[in-house]
Amino acid sequence: MKHQIIQTPNAPAPIGPYSQAVQAGDMLFISGQIALNPATGELDNADLRTETLRVMQNLKAILEAAGTHFGKVIKTTIFLSDMQWFTEVNEIYATYFTDNYPARETVAVKGLPKNVHVEISMIAAVS
Repeated sequence: MKHQIIQTPNAPAPIGPYSQAVQAGDMLFISGQIALNPATGELDNADLRTETLRVMQNLKAILEAAGTHFGKVIKTTIFLSDMQWFTEVNEIYATYFTDNYPARETVAVKGLPKNVHVEISMIAAVS
């Protein structure tokens, strides 16, 4: 299957050996996004709300670069540094979807890159 690397300056550049996203056929696989501001390279993490909004904005930029949108998201994975953040992250996350919510799992992990509290990856359709 042919695949294409998706890269946009409107989302943070990868901080390791990975791509922002890879499109394979009509599927888009987006790498986990954290609250890096693509314009400054700095974290937008003054509080959990700001951090989560930045993560979702980064995901939106990648979806748009691939010609798709949140309505085409099939599956997400949310990584939290602590499950105490679940309700607040979930409330913000939910505002990006209207119905036909994607499949999802949310897991607490011991640590995340740059000591952030939230990281989200996605799989979406592009057709």
